[in-house]
Amino acid sequence: MIPEQSGRRPREESRRAPGVVRAERLRYPARSLVLLAGLPGAGKSTLLARLYDLDGGETGPVPAGEVRVIDSRQSRNWWARFLGPVPPRARTPLVHATHVVRIARAVLRGHSVVAHTRGTWPHILYGFAWLARRRGAGTHVILLDIPPPTARAGQYARGRVVTVGAFARHCRRWRSLVERARSGGLPPAASVTLLDREAADRLREIRFDGPPASGASR
Repeated sequence: MIPEQSGRRPREESRRAPGVVRAERLRYPARSLVLLAGLPGAGKSTLLARLYDLDGGETGPVPAGEVRVIDSRQSRNWWARFLGPVPPRARTPLVHATHVVRIARAVLRGHSVVAHTRGTWPHILYGFAWLARRRGAGTHVILLDIPPPTARAGQYARGRVVTVGAFARHCRRWRSLVERARSGGLPPAASVTLLDREAADRLREIRFDGPPASGASR
């Protein structure tokens, strides 16, 4: 990943100790898989909607040139047409499975992909990284690190609230994930970028025209 700021290209962010990146553009090699991770309610869907002009009503991955933008609410919207009477919590396994399959399909088809993920399930990261390597591409992670109270408020604002116990587990796993990323402990990722709320608000574009990933750490 190469951040761009104020019309110039700063040096590549160190993967071993990523600090908060405050840039207007993030650049990645073509065909990369970029996973936007964060706590439930952190604002991942909001960020994708702003960057790619989504209206929230989409039911499938959105093409933006060669890029495929994949948000889990696209799968949620698709299933809502068929599972109206089913409680939202009961739909979750189907929604997550559909979301994962859509990301995997886009990666295997050779697209550049930007996808929403909670990020608190490490096996998902390893699985996606394996698929990307099969296509000669890298997996890059953007961590949207928002304080838990802010993420909790975001859940209420969107009308989908995670149970207290489930959210506590997410928070523990998230803090561990961020700490590992800061110390270089996300080996499947070619790069890790850390954003706080201010940095996320500053971001204007994710581009897939960066240098090849052949030299990236694995």
